[in-house]
Amino acid sequence: MANEMAGMDEKRDDQGIQPTPGVPMRDFTETTVESKVEFEGRILRVRVDKVSLPDGRITTREIAEHGASVCIVPVDPQGNVLLVRQYRKPVEDQLLEVPAGGIEPGETPLEAAVRELQEEVGFTAEEIQLLSSFWISPGWCTEFMSAYLATKLEPARLPADYDENIDVVPVPLSEVDGLIRSGEIIDLKSIASLLLALRNVEAG
Repeated sequence: MANEMAGMDEKRDDQGIQPTPGVPMRDFTETTVESKVEFEGRILRVRVDKVSLPDGRITTREIAEHGASVCIVPVDPQGNVLLVRQYRKPVEDQLLEVPAGGIEPGETPLEAAVRELQEEVGFTAEEIQLLSSFWISPGWCTEFMSAYLATKLEPARLPADYDENIDVVPVPLSEVDGLIRSGEIIDLKSIASLLLALRNVEAG
């Protein structure tokens, strides 16, 4: 694997918001008074926390606990990004997305990205670099995702997940911005990672 993979254990330590110089940051910390698990499934757990607000009022927060994940923008030698189209039951529609998946126990984010690339599009990458990491939906979910750009692709397939039906869709990089603007690409992680990748590619 490429040198870009060395030393890239991307457990970010800067997930919090840094204060703007000259602007004081007020403390809005919510203290958990009580926590109750309402549902536990295969990929997520839902809990309800009773919290005390800074002014002493009590309210509840519904929180979905989900493990960390990765997404990958794979770009082939012809300048195509390899997207995947799959059916998403929550929205009852087929979405065009970047390859993505959860981080398995014992994996680093980078290792998960390499594995997902092989499972979903049938390639590995000679070069892979971290674009950014971000909370998927911090208002209700704990999922934290790392996004990668993968280039110099080489064929290498791993078995896909048993419950996934995926079509690989090559899309020229030059068309990505238009597909986002038109609403053909409407998945948030895909929009974010693709725009980051475009900026990276344009920067050389």
